[in-house]
Amino acid sequence: MKTAMDIPDKEGQKRLVIVGGGFGGLKLARKLKSNKFQIVLLDKNNHHIFQPLLYQVATAGIEPSAISFPYRKIFKKREHFHIRICEAQQVFPEHNLLETSIGTLAYDYLVIATGCNTNYFGNDGLEKQTMALKNTSEALFNRNQILDSFEQAQNTGNKEERRRLMTFAIVGGGATEIKLSATLAEMRKFVLSQNYPGLNINEKRIILLDGSSRLLSAFSEKSSKEVTDYLKKHDVEIKLNQRVMGYENYQLALNDGTASNTKKNVFWVAGVKANSLQGLPTYGPGNRLKVDTYNRLSQYPNIFAIGNTALMISEEYPKGHPQVVQPAIQQARNLIRNLQRAEAGLPLQPFIYQNKGSMETIGRNHAVVELKKLRFGSFPVWAVWLFIHLMSIVGVKKRLSIFVDWMWSYFTYDLSLRIIIKPLKRE
Repeated sequence: MKTAMDIPDKEGQKRLVIVGGGFGGLKLARKLKSNKFQIVLLDKNNHHIFQPLLYQVATAGIEPSAISFPYRKIFKKREHFHIRICEAQQVFPEHNLLETSIGTLAYDYLVIATGCNTNYFGNDGLEKQTMALKNTSEALFNRNQILDSFEQAQNTGNKEERRRLMTFAIVGGGATEIKLSATLAEMRKFVLSQNYPGLNINEKRIILLDGSSRLLSAFSEKSSKEVTDYLKKHDVEIKLNQRVMGYENYQLALNDGTASNTKKNVFWVAGVKANSLQGLPTYGPGNRLKVDTYNRLSQYPNIFAIGNTALMISEEYPKGHPQVVQPAIQQARNLIRNLQRAEAGLPLQPFIYQNKGSMETIGRNHAVVELKKLRFGSFPVWAVWLFIHLMSIVGVKKRLSIFVDWMWSYFTYDLSLRIIIKPLKRE
């Protein structure tokens, strides 16, 4: 066991440890303002990331700083609040102890809000050879790879090599994959033609692969068809009922025996796996923590899980709630009430998910929305999607910065963000 973490004495308060500063963890930390709790927020990064817009960082649409929010700035005026940048490693629930990379920490309440990571389903080769999109580092790596591929394609005289460099494969048919495909298609039209006049834009291929029978399966079949038609109109090649078997020597092998040639430009966003901690029982292939209707681990009444890490099974959601933003935020709000009720000796209130519908952008000028029995898609919906995401950004200055970037990009098709920043290598 490691030495104790250096945290001030809780002075009669209950210590609430929140592991993870994603949407659920951040909401809990920001809104729980009670002198009954000492709050300790732990995260591997020193900032919160607005993940829904990571694809725009990866495609040079916005700067990473525009969607990254330092915790110490958010909580700079909070009392009885402590931030530690470290990795949570193991829970010892029988002792109310959490072991981290910088020491152990005793808790009265523990909240696991660690989100999820890319799931490669045990294929180490795909993990090493493909590009993921879950954090800022991965988004910047992807941006460098995309832009560097254009530069290499411009330089080479080998036609086969140029085709490999200009072929992009996206594995998965969910929201991120669709936005990424659409944005890459727009880059082909507006970026290649302007910045790389020596390249034939028709040589750039965008291949979208998915193992299911239709794209955006969380939406209705009508929305799925609308998405499919939009992408096909923008020359995205869609291959359904296809599973990736491996990727070696620039060959992306599929289960039907065919292969696609692409030089390192394979995006793997086909699945997620919860970042659960050792010492706690996980459930199913998604590695999630099974919780009761109060987001509490049934074996441990003072340990809670919210967001993508939590698996709350109900009649309406037999596979748990969707691993998206709204359940995480709503669970955090309910947990705030329950922590306060627990301290007041009152019974806890069960969590009931209020499904406000689904909205997703497809590409420039188009989005789809489904609200119970209503479904529509158009330019106004796209504008509403932009507004909702803009208002979800922490801080007025950040919102203004992103709004200026979006408007400049929309009217001029030009950005100054297309720079390749390679990591420094020392001897």
